[in-house]
Amino acid sequence: MPDLSWMAWTWQTGLFFAGIASLLVIMTLLAIYRPETERVGALRIPTTRGDRLFISLLGSAFIHLAWLGLVGPDLWWASGLSLLYAVLVFRMV
Repeated sequence: MPDLSWMAWTWQTGLFFAGIASLLVIMTLLAIYRPETERVGALRIPTTRGDRLFISLLGSAFIHLAWLGLVGPDLWWASGLSLLYAVLVFRMV
């Protein structure tokens, strides 16, 4: 087993990576069992579920960074705001 002591492995870090891995598995299963079609939303460009997931993750990263810079290290509200942002992206984009 490789030495992973260089990274601060906490339960939050593990939860983050488990969440990303779960999202990728879910998106793969959805692509297999329910093939997707592109749709045009608020951005006026054709997007797939994978595109919307990427936009959601990128926006969530910016929300968390802005929260850290403007509010502080308590990120639970930023996570809730990011979840709301992801729901809006999947519905409207």
